[in-house]
Amino acid sequence: MNLEHPIHTSNLIYTEIILISPFLIGYAGYIIAIFMSNKRFKKWPIYRFILFTFGILCAILAVTGPVARQAHTDFQIHMLAHLLLGMLAPLLIVLSAPMTVILRSLSTRNAKKLTAFLRLKSVQFLHHPIIAAILNMGGLWLLYTTNLYTAMHNHILLYLFIHAHIFIAGYLFTASMIYIDPTPHRLSYIYRSIVLLFALAAHSILAKYIYANPPSGVLQEEAEIGGMLMYYGGDVVDLIIVIILCRHWYTSSRPKLRPIDSIQLSSQ
Repeated sequence: MNLEHPIHTSNLIYTEIILISPFLIGYAGYIIAIFMSNKRFKKWPIYRFILFTFGILCAILAVTGPVARQAHTDFQIHMLAHLLLGMLAPLLIVLSAPMTVILRSLSTRNAKKLTAFLRLKSVQFLHHPIIAAILNMGGLWLLYTTNLYTAMHNHILLYLFIHAHIFIAGYLFTASMIYIDPTPHRLSYIYRSIVLLFALAAHSILAKYIYANPPSGVLQEEAEIGGMLMYYGGDVVDLIIVIILCRHWYTSSRPKLRPIDSIQLSSQ
């Protein structure tokens, strides 16, 4: 891939520090929240902590180190970083229920303030499945079908903005599809499933488009491998989201036994 004015190595180091800092702060905050929560409630599930840890690691691998640096010149590695930062990390972090442990760690007064913030119309607007899908998929279409992809490697601020957008949009989209944390205004499973199907179609079509129409400056061979990685790698993460959504749907619709039915079943 040929770039006219690639970001200088020294600037790239500062860029990586800026990108990695929120994840390190978030990780420290999650640990503190667990400690505070365990003092007041039953112990926070260890598997949630493991999920959060792996989610943060995926994000860090995508924005710093060998993967992040190779992504500047190798579209295949760039697509791997995209999957880590925009799909796998958001999914793992959503499954770790960060908002729940934060609410558990706060005093009743502060928890009510945070809950009130989450109920704001502007926050709910961003959390709406359609809006989250547009921010997520629409952003990717703009990135890979315009000159934005080349431009972000030449301008630090744009590079920072796009990476932040990829993660935040991925997180909002995942959180709007599967409700792990408390959600003030829950939409039906049918509604979310329909939006999810359209979003998955948009993601798959974009992967095929990249395969046949490489972004500016990207070699055809790299675009083909990158497109396949986006298509099949994205399918794996999407399948997990579909399975979780269907499981929640099944659990919520499963008939609940009356106490007398439970007694009868246990005696059989």
